[in-house]
Amino acid sequence: MCTIMTTTGSHTGMGEFEEAFSLIRHRGPDDTRIIRAGAGIMGFHRLSIMGLTPEGMQPFEREGCSVICNGELYGFEKMKSELEAKGYSFVSGSDCEILLPLWFEYGTEMFRMLDAEFACVIYDGRSGEFIVARDPIGIRPLYYGYDADGCIAFASEPIGLLGICDRVMPFPPGCYWRKGDFIQYRDMTEVTGYVTGDIDEICGNINALLTEGVRKRLVADAKVGFLLSGGLDSSLVCSIAAGESQDPIRTFAIGMDKDAIDLKYAKTVADYIGSDHTEVIISKEDVLGALDEVIRLLGTFDITTVRASIGMYLVCKAIHETTDIRVILTGEISDELFGYKYTDFAPSAAAFQEEACKRMRELHMYDVLRADRCISGNSLEGRVPFGDLAFVQYVMSIDPELKMNKYGKGKYLLRKAFEGDYLPDEILWREKAAFSDAVGHSMVDDLKEYAEALYTDEEFAGGCAKYSHARPFTKESLLYREIFEKYYPGQAEMITDFWMPNRSWEGCDVDDPSARVLSNYGASGI
Repeated sequence: MCTIMTTTGSHTGMGEFEEAFSLIRHRGPDDTRIIRAGAGIMGFHRLSIMGLTPEGMQPFEREGCSVICNGELYGFEKMKSELEAKGYSFVSGSDCEILLPLWFEYGTEMFRMLDAEFACVIYDGRSGEFIVARDPIGIRPLYYGYDADGCIAFASEPIGLLGICDRVMPFPPGCYWRKGDFIQYRDMTEVTGYVTGDIDEICGNINALLTEGVRKRLVADAKVGFLLSGGLDSSLVCSIAAGESQDPIRTFAIGMDKDAIDLKYAKTVADYIGSDHTEVIISKEDVLGALDEVIRLLGTFDITTVRASIGMYLVCKAIHETTDIRVILTGEISDELFGYKYTDFAPSAAAFQEEACKRMRELHMYDVLRADRCISGNSLEGRVPFGDLAFVQYVMSIDPELKMNKYGKGKYLLRKAFEGDYLPDEILWREKAAFSDAVGHSMVDDLKEYAEALYTDEEFAGGCAKYSHARPFTKESLLYREIFEKYYPGQAEMITDFWMPNRSWEGCDVDDPSARVLSNYGASGI
């Protein structure tokens, strides 16, 4: 995980740039470099993951052109060899050094060629233009805004742009920006034809693609660790990784001190796969003490995101403070593809698919944002195997009739794909529980109780009335919004709305995003 930031005009001076850029150094604490690029400025904070030598430091420069990239380019070695055959030479082992040669050879077509999670800025000194792009899912963050002269600026996190731009917005995933326009180069929700037929064959493909997605994300010149909740998704990632690794992998789980649900399941998985396992125990005081900092890092007021981030932030904080691990693999993005608890209520296959597309398009504002900030906020790099582009493309193309819960168990295809000796049956077929709930029901209860005590009913009504966009609707949501506004005043439109079940579906018209309020929660909280 690194930090990039760029201004394209002359309005922002070097001193002002350096001050703003310093606010997001936590993403790349190892080294910093800032250069002039035409009328603008490019900055890079480095977290050394691939190509650990000084030669791997960015910006990379060639023929009067420069590039900065926060990303991992999987399978870059093959591209590098092909570029060497064309006469290019390289000075580092960094994957991102291939970006300028790719630009010279293929122009904007290069972005669709990348198997990567990335955000990058290219300055072409030959034409004096900037070209900016983000990966198709938005796993790596990127924001933009316009300075007082109307020139666009970009940064890995919005807080770096607040002193430069009046309004900050997320850069759309799967797009590149050039000559004033955002142009979509890939849409992960686009399906040209559904995969139908034999379920065993489909499950075999799911297994092979996810296994490859994990395998390629194990490649790093820095040490790798794993978040393990004991739920299906993180357990599968850890099991696959353990099978691909010669030495025991390192896994980490977190839970409340009095009613943790996940810890027992995580230990079951850790014992089964033989991982070097660590438990992090937190209290009500830890949760409330982290709230302000978590919202500052997140740049969101969304209830689900904030709740789920507290445990994730605190476990990553423990990893950062007590180990030399630099890379973390997680289980995000499975639910958007295979279904949540609430998608059991989808009225039709078409509605299920439409909801999956909506969730994929908005991922960069919710679960992906949470994983990025909680991990990078502790100077670590996050990798998301379920976000592998080939895997996502395939699962989105499976006939939604087959993905709906018609089997008495959600995410059936994913579970069936890994039958065998990957996981104990009690884990493979465990009911879905939201991470914030499974850290311990008391965590969410403590947050609600804290918010309830802060506001009278009159204060709550008056506080909510101050906002027109994504108006708070509970005392908890008002608390989060007021902390958000303290750090990001007037920037609420960075987040479309609250993450909630589809309230138009029967059984989903609820006032809390937790699956605990759904009638099918069942054994999820056991």
